[in-house]
Amino acid sequence: MQYRPLGRTGVRISPLTLGAMMFGPWGNEDRDDSIRIIHRALDAGINVVDTADVYSAGVSEEIVGRALKGRRDDVFLATKFFMPMGEDPNHRGGSRRWVHRAVEDSLRRLGTDHIDLYQVHRPSPDTDVAETLGALTDLVRQGKIRYLGSSSYSGAQIVEAQWVSRERHLERFVTEQPPYSILVRGIEEDVLPTAQRHGMGTLTYSPLGGGWLSGRWRKGAAASPTSGARPSARFDMAVPANQRKLDVVEELARLAEQHDLTLLQMSIAWAINHPGVTSAIVGPRTMEQLEDYLPAAEITLPAEVLDRIDEIVAPGVTLNPDDNSYGAHELTPTARRR
Repeated sequence: MQYRPLGRTGVRISPLTLGAMMFGPWGNEDRDDSIRIIHRALDAGINVVDTADVYSAGVSEEIVGRALKGRRDDVFLATKFFMPMGEDPNHRGGSRRWVHRAVEDSLRRLGTDHIDLYQVHRPSPDTDVAETLGALTDLVRQGKIRYLGSSSYSGAQIVEAQWVSRERHLERFVTEQPPYSILVRGIEEDVLPTAQRHGMGTLTYSPLGGGWLSGRWRKGAAASPTSGARPSARFDMAVPANQRKLDVVEELARLAEQHDLTLLQMSIAWAINHPGVTSAIVGPRTMEQLEDYLPAAEITLPAEVLDRIDEIVAPGVTLNPDDNSYGAHELTPTARRR
């Protein structure tokens, strides 16, 4: 694989990142099989593994930790915190109290003494970003984490965090992890250029649009998935925006076929083609899925394919707003004028 610079950190990573959300009860409950998938990805040249404490309530981290025994130094290991980890109202979020507890839990499950990239899973509307950055800075100085990252931050939130880091002399976010696919292009308008201006790496997730671009859902054969990890509004076929997505998928599938590509491989190759994208996170549940993903890292799409994709889904457009991770707090009733 052709390794890429992760922002201005000096670290070089693969254009595909192995996402571990499907390892554990949320996806593949066979731990040994999940470990085999991780080893195959590493053998293929992927050198980044991304997980989170919330994935299968910590089981994903445990599986990743087992898989990396003896290979830890070869992997840029990323995990995330923020989501609820139980009923206790303080076992979540970005408070200093929780950050220090969460990292110890993740280190134990991962079986390591440090995390390369520790990411805030979502921005918090009720926690000062300086509180979170201050706690994370302590962890960097203690050697427990190497770099900080954000996930699903808007352009404005990225700028605010960078400003606070500079003003308070705190460690800064060096990566952002947003959703990005042919069907979900909203980050092209603001998030990607903002991250580029601040020298951040970008690890995009869901390059297949939650499965829409895998070929699984097509016109006449569409069905909503049952996974609890996927919000139903994104797959409700009664929603006009989802019907529009079905039409778009048909056009994209024809385009891929014309160029001897699978829809899946064209979609992943497209995501990593953007100059603002460092790596796209792929989250296989089975070995077969991983083998389908891997060739995309070596595909360079010709200009005519990129131009045609822009005609099918215009730059900056997200077809279904339910697919976007942004705006969840800004437009809540309490935040409006009325």
